[in-house]
Amino acid sequence: MLIMFNKPFQVLSQFSASADKLTLKDFIAVPRVVPAGRLDYDSEGLLLLTDDGRLQHQISHPDKHWSKTYWVQVEGQADDAMLAPLRQGISLNDGPTRPAQARVIAEPDDLWPRTPAIRYRAHIPTSWLEISISEGRNRQVRRMTAHIGLPTLRLVRVAIGPYHLGTLPSGEWQTLPEPSADAPVHRWRAPTPSALPQRRPPFSKKAPRS
Repeated sequence: MLIMFNKPFQVLSQFSASADKLTLKDFIAVPRVVPAGRLDYDSEGLLLLTDDGRLQHQISHPDKHWSKTYWVQVEGQADDAMLAPLRQGISLNDGPTRPAQARVIAEPDDLWPRTPAIRYRAHIPTSWLEISISEGRNRQVRRMTAHIGLPTLRLVRVAIGPYHLGTLPSGEWQTLPEPSADAPVHRWRAPTPSALPQRRPPFSKKAPRS
């Protein structure tokens, strides 16, 4: 089984209880599935879960180089030149990063509102970026944007390999077809800007929340 979940803000990517914090068990009542990778408590968007250990390893292990794409709201006025270091790879305190795909985008017009909302400050502009990486270090995207002087305000993962969040509402999940055993591995590539999707494709059906 493979499940796609749109994780809300401030939900832990685990099923075990943790004091007064929301966890996956508050949204998904499917036995034996576990997350294939993690998504930070204060990040939102696509989380894949499966009951297949082989598939979990294929999706989450950094050596498999599955791309992970994020829409990132940052503090400051971003431009293309500022993102050049991310495309070349930068040095963080745990070592150099692989080159990322990064570009400035318009504010996505179909994102759900975050609760609580980002604090609005009239004299401080914000920008939106699309960043794709093939690693999964702790809070990596946030550290990358901070490194170039653009602190992250909101982080939404919209794609993992071939799986895209589409129009799945926040807090909802749906089942997906599993890749066949002989399917090619969807490795990270640096596409040209014209090859990147401009909007999320719709899904025709979603599973009811359990």
